Amino acid sequence: MSAEESQEGDEDLRYFVRIGQTDLDGTKSVERALSEMNGIGRRSARLIADDVGVERTATLGLLDEDEIDGIVAAVEGFADLAPEWMANRRKDFFSGETTHEIGNDLELTRRQDINRMQMVESYRGIRHRDGQKVRGQRTRSTGRSEGTVGVNVEEIKEERAEEEAAGDE
Repeated sequence: MSAEESQEGDEDLRYFVRIGQTDLDGTKSVERALSEMNGIGRRSARLIADDVGVERTATLGLLDEDEIDGIVAAVEGFADLAPEWMANRRKDFFSGETTHEIGNDLELTRRQDINRMQMVESYRGIRHRDGQKVRGQRTRSTGRSEGTVGVNVEEIKEERAEEEAAGDE
């Protein structure tokens, strides 16, 4: 392919495709670009592409307006499209409904859940508040936020240097 042909093809390319509150990279494939959104992974992106009838390896920025509108509609209505086990918000605490949060709504809902756990001082809330691991991981040897527990080699060298200086006198 010559340079002239690639420039002609690049004229139709949209470098950014806006879905919801997220700008997606138009130079990537549909599946990869969709998986960059919060709340949509590779499996969800594949399901959305199949539902719209778009080849998942097609470049997102080269799609027609109708296909992009179909992807936007499928992303917004993903909770109805996907099976219940695939939703990221099953049995909501307040409403009891199963929904699928996408984009900034996912982060907002997650923050609200953590704040609620901290307010009622549940075990998980206390662990979140203290900055500890929450899901039962080991903490004896990993997850330390302070300095190292072992011996610091630089301190030993300084102490030996001080001892040698004192011994020479």
